[in-house]
Amino acid sequence: MYELKKPVALVGMMGSGKSAVGKAVSSALSVPFNDADDEIEHAARLSIPEIFERHGEKFFRDKENQVVTRLLKGPPSILATGGGAFINKNIRLSIKNYGVSVWLNADIETLWNRVKHKKSRPLLRTKNPKETLTNIYKDRLDIYSKAEITINSHEKSSLEEMANLVIKSLLSRNYIIERI
Repeated sequence: MYELKKPVALVGMMGSGKSAVGKAVSSALSVPFNDADDEIEHAARLSIPEIFERHGEKFFRDKENQVVTRLLKGPPSILATGGGAFINKNIRLSIKNYGVSVWLNADIETLWNRVKHKKSRPLLRTKNPKETLTNIYKDRLDIYSKAEITINSHEKSSLEEMANLVIKSLLSRNYIIERI
């Protein structure tokens, strides 16, 4: 049994596995899981692509800030953030103040292979989505590197392997989680 002492915010690019790894970590540790994008969709009663289409990215980012901050102030959980959430200085500050950030860092080929067939990625609705993904990745690397913990993954990383790496990193920091 484990006691989560503060929220753990998984950050990183779209396709890095934040939701899947987050669910696996929460299940293995028997702690709650929250997905910021799911919470935003539920609150807005719209999908993320519909929010972008109807209200624009700025509206979405404002709602994302509100939802992530609310979740961080709630009971400790494993929190999957959206790919752009950590770019927001206010969200980074909230994560630092209330929780801990874990960057799931995957290379561009791994990310592309995971997102290229998904229609739910509004930022990739461009003429050359792989180039767009690559540019977003390059633009965000410096900010993602500010995360407290970095977990590197590659195409061959299994979900179980990634979850175990996250758990091992969390358990090595007894101010985040401890066995009870």
